[in-house]
Amino acid sequence: MDSLRFPIGKYTVPTSFTTDERIGWVHDIKQLPIKLKQSIEGLTDEALNTPYREGGWTIRQVIHHLADSHMNSFIRFKLALTEDYPTIKTYEENKWAELEDSLGSVSTSLQIIDGLHERWGILLESLSEEDFQKGFYHPEIGRVTLGAVTALYSWHSRHHHAHIELAKRNATKEN
Repeated sequence: MDSLRFPIGKYTVPTSFTTDERIGWVHDIKQLPIKLKQSIEGLTDEALNTPYREGGWTIRQVIHHLADSHMNSFIRFKLALTEDYPTIKTYEENKWAELEDSLGSVSTSLQIIDGLHERWGILLESLSEEDFQKGFYHPEIGRVTLGAVTALYSWHSRHHHAHIELAKRNATKEN
């Protein structure tokens, strides 16, 4: 079950990281829109409604979740860059995944992800080493640096892309 829930493994916060590792993380974030489009190309609505595991989100919900989550993260980056360790607001991602806008066409969320990741990539590539030490206060986990959040969203991008690939295999089995 854990291999289905965490197909690339669980996220672990890096205690330190190199510039090359960070460049790789930024690359992962920038590549997500391309990988998503390739993964869902030609899928039917029925296939988009296939979960990656029993009780898991559908491909459709994963794509909408990526737009929601990554919009929140982008805003948190901007807050951290313009304020001194601001306290961010959390949100109920599972409840968001059940809202009507997370059950409809994925095209709007793909457009959001495409534009958002282009801007996020520009922002990430403009940051200095010092900027990656800035961060925010998360009410549930405490102080988080932008370096660690970059690692997290690299993982998050690859994690959910792997979920989509699992769900595609499930959709193929069912047909």
